[in-house]
Amino acid sequence: MRSDGAKEEHLEHNPLRSGVHSRGYLPHVKREGASYFVTFRLADSLPRDVLMKFGRERAEAIQKHIIRRGTTEEREEINREFLRKMERFLDTGHGECHLRNPTVADLVATALRHFEGERYLLPAWVVMPNHVHVIVWPMPDETLSEILKSWKTYTGREANKLLERVGQAFWQRESFDHWIRDDDEKARISRYIRNNPVTARLCAAPEEWRWSSASRTPSMGDAKT
Repeated sequence: MRSDGAKEEHLEHNPLRSGVHSRGYLPHVKREGASYFVTFRLADSLPRDVLMKFGRERAEAIQKHIIRRGTTEEREEINREFLRKMERFLDTGHGECHLRNPTVADLVATALRHFEGERYLLPAWVVMPNHVHVIVWPMPDETLSEILKSWKTYTGREANKLLERVGQAFWQRESFDHWIRDDDEKARISRYIRNNPVTARLCAAPEEWRWSSASRTPSMGDAKT
């Protein structure tokens, strides 16, 4: 048994806690006790042909990496470049961008923070027009997969009600996650999240973007509590 009461043998065989599993274009690497940088996006934010193009480029780079017997660090950089390409495209604002709607953005921001301190810690987050970035640390006995499922299931259902949409997916099924290796990487990602609205030319300073951990302006959800 671990000090928190969880059974070690259960954790060792659960790839959602520690190990590698895959649901799509990238392997999802989990580390027990790690923080993660996660991006999840609206269903229409990244066209399939664009994602497939990025995926082919990644696959070609991985194949070259295998042939020349590259290092683990080089392979991880290939995956990071795939994510950077995806993030740059998301910042162009493709799709209907339902998160531009202040009521929908408030819904998502409030949901992210609802179980903070109970199920997870959330040191940095931002709700963009067509995607969300977070740094999240799951509490013991919580998994990243279940936290994401909770966020996306609730907000997708409620957002569709607000938008009067029926039978349409709100979020893209797959999220992109990356476990954070050290404090330097965490600081760099935090700066990226904080400045994302400025980089996307949505505001002049991070503090001006209401739907962010950097904001000094309370959301409508805060005003109601």
